[in-house]
Amino acid sequence: MPAEIYTYGTQFWMILTSETIVSLTMAFAYLPVFYKLQITSTYEYLNLRFNETVRLLGSILFLTKMLLYIPIVIYVPALAFSQVTGINLHLVTPLVCTVCIFYTTLGGLKAVVWTDTIQTVMMFGALTAVMFMGVSSVGGFGEVWRRSEDGGRIDFFNFDWDPTIRHTFWTVAIGNYFSWLASCSINQAMVQRCLAMPSLKSARITIVILVVGIMALISMCCYMGLVIFAYYHKCDPITRGSIHKSDQLLPYFVMHISSSMPGLPGLFVSGVFSAALRQDLIKPRIKKPLSEARASFLMKVIVVLIGSICVALVFVVEKMGALIQATGSLSAITAGPLLGIFTLGMFFPNANATGALVGGLMSGCLIGWISVGTQMKMAQGVIRFPQKYVSIEGCSANWVAEYLSLTLSSEIKDKPVQDTFILYRLSYMYYTLVGAVTAVVVGFITSFLTGGNEKLIHEDLLSPVIYRFLKRTKQTDAKNENEIAMTEN
Repeated sequence: MPAEIYTYGTQFWMILTSETIVSLTMAFAYLPVFYKLQITSTYEYLNLRFNETVRLLGSILFLTKMLLYIPIVIYVPALAFSQVTGINLHLVTPLVCTVCIFYTTLGGLKAVVWTDTIQTVMMFGALTAVMFMGVSSVGGFGEVWRRSEDGGRIDFFNFDWDPTIRHTFWTVAIGNYFSWLASCSINQAMVQRCLAMPSLKSARITIVILVVGIMALISMCCYMGLVIFAYYHKCDPITRGSIHKSDQLLPYFVMHISSSMPGLPGLFVSGVFSAALRQDLIKPRIKKPLSEARASFLMKVIVVLIGSICVALVFVVEKMGALIQATGSLSAITAGPLLGIFTLGMFFPNANATGALVGGLMSGCLIGWISVGTQMKMAQGVIRFPQKYVSIEGCSANWVAEYLSLTLSSEIKDKPVQDTFILYRLSYMYYTLVGAVTAVVVGFITSFLTGGNEKLIHEDLLSPVIYRFLKRTKQTDAKNENEIAMTEN
């Protein structure tokens, strides 16, 4: 996020506008269903509402999500560690993954909750220390804002409705609503924590705490981007050649300001690792009962296997563009279909298993095509996004000759920007929305064409929002029938 704000400005900060609405939707529309059923896994719901095949699709989508997301989780702390210590990135990633594998195989929800608590404190502590040192080195909060405003970074209210613009107020607010709804309301890791609470009321309170904490953390991270820009406003370290990509800005900045405070880089890396280690893998579901020892051994093998795959995928992540966009694009491949399938089940009583299956598959294929295609076009330099202005006028002169010799080389040819397929130009913030809507629409139409749902749906399987609506509708119909009967009599 600091790299995003430094490079593109503060428009991304407006994701905060949808956080409160997401929490309300989760607390009153989705969470009550899971809490009433008291199921171990959110994907058990898909079996109860549809069938085993749809449940399997949900589990595969979740596992795919983790395989796409964990390499990024590994890459971020490895990049910071490499920047701070000078150790090669690809020597660090196996170490990071080994720590993650060890952490995951120990297991236990209580242990996860308590380690999450410690890690959250470290994460906030590290960011707070770096932020205040940065503000002090620049000359105060007012100076940070002034330099950011002069540099064109303050940009909160671009109300352009064009969906192809990377970040506008609408793409960020609307797109983030669906992205966070998928991340919070149906995500196994999130729902599992809520179900561990003694009552639905206490679970809703934890959601309020979550929103407050997330909004504080996002604001700190985004403001950190302004602090970094204010510090380097006269000498951009990327143009200068000190670092190679914007995602290295924060650790590079930490090393700059921490020379007078030994131990701060270690605190910073601990904070980054704390943010990265908070991940879960799904528990394997096997019909034939296994002994506890064999089940534990099998789980450890799966964790090690998946961890090894994730290490290999770090090489792919390294070639991607800004991590904010890469993360949003890849997670939407599975987030959209999953949100669509669960929404179809909870809000559309006539939807059947065939509709959920076809809708989920169509949605995943569509978003996968858009996401991968866009990333490829970005890697080829065909798709680019306008970045904010940076300056090098305050840099020392001893590197200028080398810089000019590189930039003026005849071997380096700038690729012309080509017109691309319209869906590749769609803002990545809308991917989850498009995926969810596709799954719901295709699922509903397919259900209608295949005879709809003939089974009686228990009220616990429907969202309270839709159940109350249906109940009122039935009461109104019954009242109208009675009035007609009385009139006829």
